[in-house]
Amino acid sequence: MPDNVSGQSDVESTLLARARKLAPVVEKRARECEALRRVPDETIDDFHRAGLFRAIQPKRVGGGEITFSAYFEMCSEIARGCPSSAWVLTNLASHHWMLTYWPTEAQEELWGESPDVLIASGLAFPCGKASKVEGGYRLTGKWPFSSGVDACAWNMLGGIVAADGDKKLDQRLFLVPSKDYEVVDDWDASGLRGSGSKSVAGEDMFVPAYRTVALQDIVAGQAPGLSANPGSLFHLPFFAMFPYVVGPVVLGTAKGALDAYITWNKDRVSHYTGAKISELVPVQMRVAEASASIEAAERMFLHRCEEATSLTESGIQMALEKRAEYRRDGAFATKLCAMAVDILFEGSGGNALYSDNSMQRYFRDIHAAAGHFALSWDASATMYGQIHLGMPFKGNL
Repeated sequence: MPDNVSGQSDVESTLLARARKLAPVVEKRARECEALRRVPDETIDDFHRAGLFRAIQPKRVGGGEITFSAYFEMCSEIARGCPSSAWVLTNLASHHWMLTYWPTEAQEELWGESPDVLIASGLAFPCGKASKVEGGYRLTGKWPFSSGVDACAWNMLGGIVAADGDKKLDQRLFLVPSKDYEVVDDWDASGLRGSGSKSVAGEDMFVPAYRTVALQDIVAGQAPGLSANPGSLFHLPFFAMFPYVVGPVVLGTAKGALDAYITWNKDRVSHYTGAKISELVPVQMRVAEASASIEAAERMFLHRCEEATSLTESGIQMALEKRAEYRRDGAFATKLCAMAVDILFEGSGGNALYSDNSMQRYFRDIHAAAGHFALSWDASATMYGQIHLGMPFKGNL
């Protein structure tokens, strides 16, 4: 595939251009998205037509198989317009990437049904209880935060298999069709309100063995489906890269807030003093500080995406300490983006509180996104500190 002048492939440049074109479209639908508490059907259709959902799907089934850094940039463009829509895009697009972990029989089943199939997730492993039976597993549970689930035909649900004697804890991911579970309409949130991150629940669902994959195999880079997907994209370390799956949303949200602040304040005049807002030194300083924070975060995010690709292509396995750096940097870049939005929001005055002012939405959405466990500074910093101080670490990384 020929590369263009910028170093991106033609597919990457095309997808990025389409995302930029769609950003103002989803921005116009942002209030509708929040009112629905899910992404509008028109936006889901737009993402399908533009090929965005399939950006990091294997080429062998017609996907884009673009680099992770190109995926990151593509999704962040959508977040500039509507963070909730971008949150759903990142989640559902990344599940095409994750499906490559499953046995090829499962991949062929879902992509054979439709390469455009949308798959939601519920990755809280303790929420699912499974038992091994003939031919597979029986799974029961209720999983929160299944973003974009209304548009999906399948779900990746985490669960813990009942222990058999002294066997090691078996945490697994299960592929379940939507007919087998119930969508619980409980998503009434202040941030990322339009993401439709509802709960799903199922009782005694039978999952064939080929529709499951062990978490320890994913962490070890030995998932059964990877042999059919040799590209470096699919061999990136899963948990180290998790912050960079949803990280595009926080970067794009911060950029969108900066765009809105600059546009709004260029010609605005104070109701009380008559002064032109753009001439106020504190306003100028806020633009400088916020933009510097956003640019630093972007460089940190993209550096790790590019470095991970380079290491994987070179066959270098990341040590635990290195993977902890990736989690640390993803969370710290998120912290910088949230700080940038806070700086802008604090300088926006009372008008920013109105529902028709996008600043209040960017403020709510970035703090909601920053609360995700993969982006949480407290969790990632603690993990990094434990590992680098030689303390016992029992998490997944």
